[in-house]
Amino acid sequence: MPRVWDVPVHDSTRVRDARVAAEEAAALVGLDESRTAAAALVATELATNLIKHAHGGQLLVDTVAPPSGRGGLVVQIVAVDHGPGMADVRAALGDGFSTAGSLGAGLGTCRRVADDFDLHSVPGRGTVALARVGAAAKADARETVAARAGGVNIPFAGAQRSGDAWTWVRAGDRLTLMLADGLGHGPEASRASTAAVDELHRSAHLPCAEVLRRLDRALRGTRGAAVAVAQVDTGAGRLWFAGIGNVGARLREGDSWRHLLSRPGIVGVHRPTTLRETEVPWAADRLLVLHSDGLPSRWVPPSDPGLPACDPAVTAAVIVRDASSSARPVRDDTAVAVLSPTQPDRP
Repeated sequence: MPRVWDVPVHDSTRVRDARVAAEEAAALVGLDESRTAAAALVATELATNLIKHAHGGQLLVDTVAPPSGRGGLVVQIVAVDHGPGMADVRAALGDGFSTAGSLGAGLGTCRRVADDFDLHSVPGRGTVALARVGAAAKADARETVAARAGGVNIPFAGAQRSGDAWTWVRAGDRLTLMLADGLGHGPEASRASTAAVDELHRSAHLPCAEVLRRLDRALRGTRGAAVAVAQVDTGAGRLWFAGIGNVGARLREGDSWRHLLSRPGIVGVHRPTTLRETEVPWAADRLLVLHSDGLPSRWVPPSDPGLPACDPAVTAAVIVRDASSSARPVRDDTAVAVLSPTQPDRP
């Protein structure tokens, strides 16, 4: 059952907690001393920025599959705030830039030492910064992939483990994304969703409906889970989706959004006899969002035209941030996973 660190950062005393969370996550995925130090540095800089520039925020530390789908797990660090935002993101990423009288090396340093770094900021709405640190230093040449997946997972009430889980598997032109919401929350919910993750890695070569049948068998003996499975074949330009239970799925097609419907039931407890797959075209203007019911049912899809070009985990974090606030806290474990076409590198 994977650990998730949700660190509220509202004063300087929590910067140490952020660093320790990154170090513990690094130990979990087996990073060496130098890469552990890089993860700790990134967490420290992002937490410090939350205090200096946003009057506090939230730092999420998790272990995830890298965007390329190659290699082992990496440490993902996401800083989320409702602060003033940045008018010039490009300038903020340059060394020497500062709005707080500091040396301004924080974001530039994070960008250099992390394997992946991305940032989305809108004046008046806040900022999301993302970094991933893996076993090796950032390579100069990157593998080009036609689609990518990412997400965030937030445990309910600061628990160490979330009852939600998401994962994805790449096989050639086909990418399979799954999100599982274990019934309730706590260790038993986490056990169910973790069983779904383990089985997905054995069954991702199968069609969505057959994956759900395999998951149903794997989750018997647990309290069960709501599960959504999506597959995209970038070569064929097709997307398939099937879901069971109270999990949400929305697909952006150009400027509009549509719901992809799941069947009633609980995987591992009560699977519907008939499972239908939704098949739709997949193109460069598509964006798929899977989410658990920790996200309010009436959440509003992001309208920022620049967001789809961001790392999908950044998009997921922005969705969670904009759907909740201190006045409307999440009411359950909350996971959001995003599947998007690969966009050209942004300047």
